[in-house]
Amino acid sequence: MVKEQSIKEYDVVIIGGGAAGLSAAVTLGRALRSVLVIDAGEPRNAPAAGVHGFLSRDGIDPRELLELGREEARGYGVDIVDGVAVAARSTASEDEGAEPAFEVDLGEGITVKARRLLVTTGLTDLLPGIEGLRERWGRDVLHCPYCHGWEVRNKAIGILGTVPMALHQTLLFRQWSPDITLFLNDVVEPTDEEWEQLAARSINVVEGKVRSLEVTDDAVSGVVLASGKVIPVEAMVTGTRLEARSGVLESLGVKVVEHPMGVGRHVEVNPMGGATSVPGVWAAGNVVDLMGQVMASAASGVMAGAAINAHLITGETRLAVEAARKNSGRRSA
Repeated sequence: MVKEQSIKEYDVVIIGGGAAGLSAAVTLGRALRSVLVIDAGEPRNAPAAGVHGFLSRDGIDPRELLELGREEARGYGVDIVDGVAVAARSTASEDEGAEPAFEVDLGEGITVKARRLLVTTGLTDLLPGIEGLRERWGRDVLHCPYCHGWEVRNKAIGILGTVPMALHQTLLFRQWSPDITLFLNDVVEPTDEEWEQLAARSINVVEGKVRSLEVTDDAVSGVVLASGKVIPVEAMVTGTRLEARSGVLESLGVKVVEHPMGVGRHVEVNPMGGATSVPGVWAAGNVVDLMGQVMASAASGVMAGAAINAHLITGETRLAVEAARKNSGRRSA
């Protein structure tokens, strides 16, 4: 916990201490900026046994990766506080050309000031309301073949039909196993072309509503239909609705919109660095890119950090020029 007397004004306050937030913090710390990271300690991938697709860190425990990131950030003078950003607001002057300024409340009467804000609060996975999914989420109930496909290769994999993307997921996971079963779940209705694709790839299709998962010896063992019939599987794949954790951003006036692929809601930003529609506020990671993996989130944090530093330099240069002009005018008088 940062000492209260040291919580004054920072160049940048980062709300969210995942891969995106910590990568931005390291980038800004290396740029000699004063940085505070506020982290609630609720990473999206906490249920998973390991992070995959992250070069040189494949299989690392998600929390270990974050702790390593914290150590790196602290090495560049970054302050990190465990807590929740209760509220944030702009305190900038309404004068034309005024520099952005913000206050962030952490609760317990603690408020920090920031010249710029970066929000990297990630997203929430909203799972279908089927018994057993939430309890097995991140273990043998999965969603991303690039994150978990290797771990379930050649196993009997079930695909739960909850969204149109289920057909896409089905064909993707067929790369990792020849034993794929698509459960239509009274939701998915394949077209003639899709039926042809499923048959050509030897994918089993089961009709009827899914009631629950069967679990044996702490592992998914089957899918229970509403009829009571059990279809054996060793892993289950489901689509989720992806909802950006956007409360702080919305309180600042940043709009959250439906993703063009219909998978959830996200924040639209400038692709060159992550600036939002509100001056002085940036966003990065899964709050922006709903389908980005950990490494993509880390990369977006680096880009946002660099963009924020450049924006600060632009403002500082403008103020320096204005001050120089004033001083020059006084001397000439």
